[in-house]
Amino acid sequence: MIIWTDSRLVCRWRWLLAIVVLFLAGAGRTNAQGCAGVSNSTTGAVTWTPQWCQEFNGPQASPDTTVWSFDLGNGGFGNNEVETYCGPPRTQGNLNSCATTFSPSTSNAYVDGSGFLVIQAINNNGTWTSARMKTQGLQDFQFGRIEASIKLSDTTNQGLWPAFWSLGSNITTTPWPKCGEADIMEVWSPSVLGGPGPTGNRSTLHTALTDGAGVQPNGSFRFTNGAANNTAFHFYGVIWSANMQQYYIDNPLQPYYIAASSDLKPGDTWPFNLKFFLLMNVAVGGTLGGTPSASTPNPGIMMVDYVRQYQPLAPVTAPALGNPPSITVKAGATTGNTSTFTPGLMPGTGFVYFSCSTDAPKASCAISTTDTLNAHVVNSSAPSAESVTVTVTTTANSILPLFFFNPKIRVWLPLAIAGFVVLTLVVLARPTRSRAWRYGATLLAGLILVAAVIAGCGGGNSTVITPPNNNGTPPGAYTVTVYAFTETNTSNGSNTNADASVSIPLTVN
Repeated sequence: MIIWTDSRLVCRWRWLLAIVVLFLAGAGRTNAQGCAGVSNSTTGAVTWTPQWCQEFNGPQASPDTTVWSFDLGNGGFGNNEVETYCGPPRTQGNLNSCATTFSPSTSNAYVDGSGFLVIQAINNNGTWTSARMKTQGLQDFQFGRIEASIKLSDTTNQGLWPAFWSLGSNITTTPWPKCGEADIMEVWSPSVLGGPGPTGNRSTLHTALTDGAGVQPNGSFRFTNGAANNTAFHFYGVIWSANMQQYYIDNPLQPYYIAASSDLKPGDTWPFNLKFFLLMNVAVGGTLGGTPSASTPNPGIMMVDYVRQYQPLAPVTAPALGNPPSITVKAGATTGNTSTFTPGLMPGTGFVYFSCSTDAPKASCAISTTDTLNAHVVNSSAPSAESVTVTVTTTANSILPLFFFNPKIRVWLPLAIAGFVVLTLVVLARPTRSRAWRYGATLLAGLILVAAVIAGCGGGNSTVITPPNNNGTPPGAYTVTVYAFTETNTSNGSNTNADASVSIPLTVN
């Protein structure tokens, strides 16, 4: 039997078949790189569910360029680094020193076929190449728990500078450092500015005013019991919520560093309530990497088991703030201007950040807690309940006689006082003069003062003197409001979006 077919119909079916094949192939790749098979993670009373996962499963190949982009070139990247950053072979923009064909021995970043990503710095006849992978333009992150399982090269000697970090997604319109930088894992040799080396880690937040030094103090971690970052995989993570970031290694319940928006200096901005993208790289040389030598590992390898973002399955229970003691204070006083209370927190709900505000004019407030990691947070799992102290700073009122505010008095009175002092000194310096002369001189000085006052008052005419506005905190009844933000708060960090708040009566005398 001969079956006649329409060639146009066959062509259309071919295109449809190609689309289906591409879709299935893409779906397979998405599943391989997604969170399928990744379980929820529980920390105390908080359940975290995986939202974005890179597990690096699959055959040996270059990293997925639908997920990762690459910085390219050898411009030093603001740190005088000496490496050339390369993308996968044949990436447009790669320099001549980059690999042109895929090979585990020459590629600076690849999936090894055993479930790991390898980023390696390679010294080829004196020219170092490496990779800096990032999600910029492909995936932004905002809040949650971000964690990577990483094993590093030996950083005992100078040369290598591996990092797992993040930058504000608005960096193209808000240049560094104002866009914000958060370093989750950053390691370099102890011989360069006291780097953490194989036995530690450093976490730093960079903001507009802290610049390269970062928010002080930085987060410093030290392994114990012989553990090291180059002998085993460790979990490097941050629990990121509104106004607060908690950095941990291996155990999310035990952060070693907490940074909060109240840690910033006046005039600085907290950019970490906005979106960020992730980066992973191995830098060579530079301000922290130091000078590479024959003792620098070649290749210098960073292996990554996974990178994940978790989000809380549900908001944690907000703290109970009770009824903190009221504050009664004289304007400008530095004692009796505090209120201390112990918030009620459900155990296992992590850390809570506290801030405050007041409606009293020319006054401010500040929070201090008894937590050992950060003076603006409270730990729900602390061995003993931690307290919050609110301190109010008011401005003293200046007290001056009403006549001082007359413009004429302010002109004549200093002149009169000066004349009086000069005449008195003359009298005292001439002890041989008669007593009558002294009385006369004193009378003359008094007349000078009286004349000055009369002149200042307009020749004796009665005038109404209006003093200027008081420059201190006026006496009255006001309020101090305390705000609490839990570690599952994903708002813009404004006070109106706090998880709990309480008003404290403030009386200023």
